[in-house]
Amino acid sequence: MISRDELASYLAQLLEVDRFADYGPNGLQVEGRPQVGLIVTGVTASQALIDAAVARGADGIVVHHGLFWRGQDGRVTGWMKKRLKTLLGADVNLYAYHLPLDAHPTLGNNAQLGQLLGLADDGRFGDKSLGWTGSVGAPMSLADFAAQVGRCMTRAPLVVPGDGRLIRRVAWCTGGAQGYFEAAIAAGVDVYLSGEISEPQAHYARESGVAYLALGHHASERYGAAALGAHLAEQFGLTHEHIDIDNPA
Repeated sequence: MISRDELASYLAQLLEVDRFADYGPNGLQVEGRPQVGLIVTGVTASQALIDAAVARGADGIVVHHGLFWRGQDGRVTGWMKKRLKTLLGADVNLYAYHLPLDAHPTLGNNAQLGQLLGLADDGRFGDKSLGWTGSVGAPMSLADFAAQVGRCMTRAPLVVPGDGRLIRRVAWCTGGAQGYFEAAIAAGVDVYLSGEISEPQAHYARESGVAYLALGHHASERYGAAALGAHLAEQFGLTHEHIDIDNPA
């Protein structure tokens, strides 16, 4: 067991939350019971995840996407009311870490994705060094690389080909990081991986020669929260379960 507030303090230090000007609050977002022994992790604090955590008797939920974001109007109605009512009614703590969980050098979404894909990490780029660069074990065609990525993630990526070059160096940034593509091109890579792609990036890929693989926002971020939960379980003797609520986006 660990106290609710001790866990929040530990996570704030581990993930260096003060380093990030984020889109929403990082840390304890909904206060529940004072002691935490069983934690559930997941990508997003959806109703389905909250319901599953409550059914398992969780004391705390740790997610990448929390409840509160810049630009919300602040009214507790509809889906927000339902999620908060479930959390507060069950006295369950909700902790959320957005950019800090993307960036952590070993437990973060980018670190875990690179490890899953067998990429040799060799650098950083972009704001707060959130983007990663690395290399594949041996040069391969884009088709072979995309197939390998699909096997590792059990999901075929959306592929926008570049100029047909062999894949040697890779850049990646999980989630909605399509805006990092130009910085990735400048880093001298052969392909860029992210969760999402927008209309301009397809043209950048065709014109620059650097291929683009869109993995799915949720799919690209399935791994950081799970790794963080496993770390907390080992560090504090907690019971941990990661629950993946499927999301096609």
